[in-house]
Amino acid sequence: MLSDNIKKGVERAPHRSLLRALGLDDEDFKKPFIGVCNMYNDIVPGHKHLREITEEVKKGILQAGGVPFEFPSIAVCDGIAMNHSGMDYSLPSRELIVDTIEVMVKAHKFDGLVIVPNCDKTVPAALMAAASLNVPTVIASGGPMLKGKTPHKVGRKEEDLKSLDLITNFEGIGAYAMGEMDESELYEIECNSCPTCGSCSGMFTANSMNCIVEAMGMGMEYNGTAPAVYSSRRVLARQAGRQVMKLVEADVRPRDIMVKEAF
Repeated sequence: MLSDNIKKGVERAPHRSLLRALGLDDEDFKKPFIGVCNMYNDIVPGHKHLREITEEVKKGILQAGGVPFEFPSIAVCDGIAMNHSGMDYSLPSRELIVDTIEVMVKAHKFDGLVIVPNCDKTVPAALMAAASLNVPTVIASGGPMLKGKTPHKVGRKEEDLKSLDLITNFEGIGAYAMGEMDESELYEIECNSCPTCGSCSGMFTANSMNCIVEAMGMGMEYNGTAPAVYSSRRVLARQAGRQVMKLVEADVRPRDIMVKEAF
């Protein structure tokens, strides 16, 4: 195991002592060490719920006989960063994420890795880091937000309710500029088009890449489509934790999965 570099032999006594400070014992030193990269933060809607997703990943790892170690990375919301200087930081964030994952995995000699991303630059970064490190890896994304609906009001029939998403906002701004929509209608869209956490409802980079992760075989089935707020998303995360242990045991690595035929 790669983790033998930090836990096996007399000369690793200081390493084990530090690991014992985390609460590990002799039995844990016999098990694979699995890094779990949690990209949670409070500003990105697609990442707001990743603490719960990450906890389920860790449960799966424990169930399958591994020792999970959670560590963080960053995420930028392209929707909030757009139309001002913040967008200058979106693409560079991808490279920073790759670097942070590589630093943590290389420094601590994890035997396997589960990456928990969700939004635009975080999922490509997860794939890039996985390919670069080439340790057994599963990507467990956070899932898309649900679409919204115009709210029920007195006299409004069910068939008159409209589905809303982030694209409706963009179109609404154009309609308002053209005089085809008043400010109150645009406000109604604003307040109801993003009703839950999750990656923005629409086939933007986040949802596209999460589908690609699934299609390529780097994530579990339904990684691209199970909504963020559904219980099935938690089940998928737990399955991802168990799956990475199977990959470690069989020594199946990202470059064995992300081959030309997969692309």
